[in-house]
Amino acid sequence: MNSRQLSQRIEGFRRLKLDLDMTRGKPGPEQLDICNGMLGIVDEHNYRTPSGLDVRNYGGLDGFPEVKQLFADYLEVSPEEVIIGGNASLNLMYDAVAQMMTHSTSGGGEPWFGRKTRFLCPVPGYDRHFSVCEHFGIEMIPVALNSDGPDMEVVEDLVSRDAAVRGMWCVPKYSNPSGVVYSDATVQRLASMETAAADFRILWDNAYTVHHLGGGPAPLKNILQSCKQAGNPERVLIFGSTSKVSFPGAGIALLAGSKANMEWTRSRLRPQTIGPDKINMLRHLLYFKDMQGILAHMDKHARIIAPKFQAVQEILERELGGGDLATWTRPQGGYFISLDTRPGCAAAVVAMAGELGVKFTKAGATWPYGKDPRDSNIRIAPTLPSLEEIRGATEVLAVCIRQVSAGAGA
Repeated sequence: MNSRQLSQRIEGFRRLKLDLDMTRGKPGPEQLDICNGMLGIVDEHNYRTPSGLDVRNYGGLDGFPEVKQLFADYLEVSPEEVIIGGNASLNLMYDAVAQMMTHSTSGGGEPWFGRKTRFLCPVPGYDRHFSVCEHFGIEMIPVALNSDGPDMEVVEDLVSRDAAVRGMWCVPKYSNPSGVVYSDATVQRLASMETAAADFRILWDNAYTVHHLGGGPAPLKNILQSCKQAGNPERVLIFGSTSKVSFPGAGIALLAGSKANMEWTRSRLRPQTIGPDKINMLRHLLYFKDMQGILAHMDKHARIIAPKFQAVQEILERELGGGDLATWTRPQGGYFISLDTRPGCAAAVVAMAGELGVKFTKAGATWPYGKDPRDSNIRIAPTLPSLEEIRGATEVLAVCIRQVSAGAGA
């Protein structure tokens, strides 16, 4: 494609006056519709759990037994090792960090406030995690995310010699945004590595554990069992939610870990709440019933979004394949595709696409402090727009990459 043809395509997109949002990993309308059956289901059961608990009243600090069993199966832990929360796992993550800052970890010791505290952050990664650290003044250290998980040589070196490294963020399955799934060896090394900080914690955000794109969920080694076997049972706090299983604004959040960690969490929940939304918990229990029900439901999601991911892949390959202007991931699950331009081009590409009516997440957002040192990473979120809109947005992205690369002297 010569410069004249490229300019013509750009002007063609400009005349279309597009208004497409690819910024966040939001489910599309069709995905929301398949969950509508849960909205009135509690009425049919007189607001009672199978064991007869009236969910309209106070109580149930960490959920009721039947819903705890369902989501213990979901996170592959025991019911005693899971707490059911409100609608946002980010809230549980924020609160866990806040409690460690002000009241120490479950193992006791000193609070993190007043002591140098650093977190390891696999990159590219999730900007909301980085925002939590920034809020509390926690220094973030980027660690490269490889095809099998974080660079463990770097991780093991840092945690073994720096006692200020007290935490680490992980999205272990279909990682945001690259779609990486941690290997068994990586999980085992994270569970068993020596750490200079006795209060070191892994915040294991297993947000996409059942979110496959057609081949069924990828296997992931059980981090809690691995930590127990390595003699570090309190090392990990596991988070999850149904935000992209049911309704993003009305799902339920999950926290799991050792019994000691769960008692530590409950002791800090008691001053905060009389109890979470048990009506919503019952809604989820009655609708899904068991793990097979959840997996069958996720197959419906996959049938809706897999063609959108495939369309992105096809257009990127057609427009940019075989060259060196960009590389991108081909995830088997999750909500994102991670694309790398040539160094120094990502911010300009995102800005140009925005001018043409296609909004992407700000370049650099996948790095701590919003600063991608290579200015190359762009996160693609294909789920919210329609299939045809996805095709148009991806064509815009590809044309912008060509134009910016040419302007940069590529």
